[in-house]
Amino acid sequence: MAPAGAGATATQDSTAAGHPIARVLPLLSPAHLDRDFDYLVPPELDEIAQPGVRVRVRFAGRLVDGYLLARLSHSDHTGKMVKLERVVSAERVLTPEILKLATAVAARYAGTRADVLRLAIPPRHARTENGSSKAAAAPASPSSPSPDPVLVTDSAADAVGPAGTPNTVAALADSCDLPTVGDSPTGADSVESAASDDAVAALEHSVDAPTVGGEDAAVDVRDRFDTAPVSSRSADHVTAAGVGSESLSADSIESVVDSGAVTSAGQNGVAAADGRVEAEPEDADAPVGERAVVAAESSNIVAVLADSGGTGMQDGVELRPWERYIHGAAFVSALGQGKWVRAGWQAVPGEDWARRLAELAAVVVGRGRSAILMVPDQRDLDRVLAECVRLVGDSAVGLAAGLGPAARYRRWLAALRGTARVIVGTRSAVFAPAVDLGLIAIWDDGDDTYAEPRAPYPHAREVAMLRAHDTGAAFVAAGFARTAEIQAVVDSGWAHDLVADRAVVRKFSPRISAPGDSDIAMERDPVARAVRIPAVGYAAARSALKEGAAVLVQVPRRGYIPALACAKCRTPARCRHCNGPLSLPDGRAGHRGETAHSPACRWCGITEAAFRCPACASRALRAVVIGAARTAEELGRAFPGVPIRGSSGGAVLDTVEPGPQVIVATVGAEPVLPGGYGVALLLDGWALLSRADLRAAEDTLRRWMSAATLVRNHGQVIVMAEPSLPTVQALLRWDPVGHARAEVAGRAEVGFPPAVRMAAIDGTSDSIAELLSTAKLPDDVDILGPVPLPPGARKPFDSGDTPAEVERMLLRVHRTSGAALARALTAAQAVRSTHRSDAPLRVQIDPVDIG
Repeated sequence: MAPAGAGATATQDSTAAGHPIARVLPLLSPAHLDRDFDYLVPPELDEIAQPGVRVRVRFAGRLVDGYLLARLSHSDHTGKMVKLERVVSAERVLTPEILKLATAVAARYAGTRADVLRLAIPPRHARTENGSSKAAAAPASPSSPSPDPVLVTDSAADAVGPAGTPNTVAALADSCDLPTVGDSPTGADSVESAASDDAVAALEHSVDAPTVGGEDAAVDVRDRFDTAPVSSRSADHVTAAGVGSESLSADSIESVVDSGAVTSAGQNGVAAADGRVEAEPEDADAPVGERAVVAAESSNIVAVLADSGGTGMQDGVELRPWERYIHGAAFVSALGQGKWVRAGWQAVPGEDWARRLAELAAVVVGRGRSAILMVPDQRDLDRVLAECVRLVGDSAVGLAAGLGPAARYRRWLAALRGTARVIVGTRSAVFAPAVDLGLIAIWDDGDDTYAEPRAPYPHAREVAMLRAHDTGAAFVAAGFARTAEIQAVVDSGWAHDLVADRAVVRKFSPRISAPGDSDIAMERDPVARAVRIPAVGYAAARSALKEGAAVLVQVPRRGYIPALACAKCRTPARCRHCNGPLSLPDGRAGHRGETAHSPACRWCGITEAAFRCPACASRALRAVVIGAARTAEELGRAFPGVPIRGSSGGAVLDTVEPGPQVIVATVGAEPVLPGGYGVALLLDGWALLSRADLRAAEDTLRRWMSAATLVRNHGQVIVMAEPSLPTVQALLRWDPVGHARAEVAGRAEVGFPPAVRMAAIDGTSDSIAELLSTAKLPDDVDILGPVPLPPGARKPFDSGDTPAEVERMLLRVHRTSGAALARALTAAQAVRSTHRSDAPLRVQIDPVDIG
């Protein structure tokens, strides 16, 4: 190990000739050790010690894992150096693109590259790697000579390490094998490179123009890995969004890119000259001339693709369904031509969205590139993967945490080696090493499973946008609903709308209503808003069952009666032992009309046989929320002889067979029914909307729309909520874009993401104060708190070390200062780790749950 200087040399009998120095990133947890270190390469490891391989190195007297970043001809250190212990595998698992992405993500979320790489690269499975390497050719042979254009000289050594330190730090070997670090006292400078700084700044898309790293940094990363650029960009690609907010380098101007199909109406008609999408009716009532434009786009698309050098199409890809969307055919055409298109796609009700995503991936594969499709859970993964296999065959693979170590690593290697061209997966798939990435799409980005629970807590949507911006791949955020974050990037011009005309939406939407939404409805049923299932709901369900159709009933909570309160004063019922909520488990209630007794604590499980309200001393209890089990029981009495099936918790149904039946499902567990449900009843809307959560309204609309799309277009959806609420009105009109715009405007007014950048620091009051005392925060920072942790939030402590009080401090800055805030928190964590502080602390940038 050695620090960079002018004269470290190695004798030929003890080290490899030519490039005897290996620059290594050890996978170490302390923030101040997130830097590169130099080691000597023994002659016996010279052939396989190539950039990107896993290595084992000695650090502070112990062996640690790491990745070899570069082979150098010399090091700037003049003292003794330590040799590589061994190369774990000759497989070059760390590609230059993933390294650059990991650096950008670490900088964006105030974390370390080691933590990001643990998320990005799965653990090695030796038998799988050795067995598959005989059948599949690796992208680069281990026997190939070390890349010559490493170009590390005294003047250019600064550009080599991805950490971007002024003097790349090398590891020293002294009497105790402790590495010597560079001049920076905190190590903060080593966390992010110039490329990652610019990539993070590029995604300050609410107000800023996209930018990317300088050309020197980009060329250096490719050179030292002896790998061609991930994708080439046409020189004529331009963008209409926000250029000129700051000075740009030549490479930045080139990479503020080709929205092609979305920003140049002259080329493909997707957007007007000002970059905004223009509506174009395509229903049967639209003017003939406008329908002719859409028809011309669709009929000429294959010819356009052929002129561009390839059809870009796979057998079975249908373009007609994309004609439902304004300029949808032109969007697919631009995607097939390899242009950098970015869109927020709002699927029409009842859309076969899995098929549509597979078609986009097939278009990209037909061009010879790769695609990554991200979905929230295993059920969606299976659905999308099946469609992809139908279109592209064995070149589609699925990546998910539920796979075993061998299967997951085998599929990950297939993506790395280029045999898998379509990668379908959950949040970790955003880091998949796809070769020549042409498309990255995310379905239902509002799902909370996309938020990584491990440090540095990145969100898959933000990582996908960073990667698409850096590689020039197309980006699609798809869903029935829309998040405020996607609406913000659409408003900024970085992405554009891909939506259907209102007439098309009305054609495919079921009839949606709310009880008591008119004076006539209130006259018919004066208590419609007061009861849980009004008469109109029972009548609609009864009518659908007579027709032989199924009825879907969505409830927000599983169980029997998951929450109780005092029947007299409405104070929530709590356990005397642990202060947990009391509930009535299934089977605890008596016959109909009898009073429920013996509730139990949902936290400790102790039965409360003699409850007495601490506020009014009453012994009577009432149900606050009715669970799925109790709802199914009530519906069974209302519809005797009709099958009642449940889907919730550990018993989730993927699909159900057609026929008269009632499906009671919790939110997100609704099964798919071929042909669609006849009626959907969305119960207890107040329970979803009244949550103390910034995203309560957005998440509620997303849940409702997901259930409503399962209903056939001539069916009926009844939502049990106050009709005058904006969220309910957005559902009645099927207007997710308008609701997202209102969300963005409302959050901007009160200063919440995505209008601002916010950091949450969780810990004890002393540990938070210690961190803030060393952080050089931006001048425009607002310090909010301390506030309690959000309900259900995981504490940043082990179970045995949890202190009595854990609080949260919020730091808020304008989006233009987001990168500066992340750098300040990274540096403060580095200083704190050098002090060996043992009080655990958690730093999250833009957490899903703010509190």
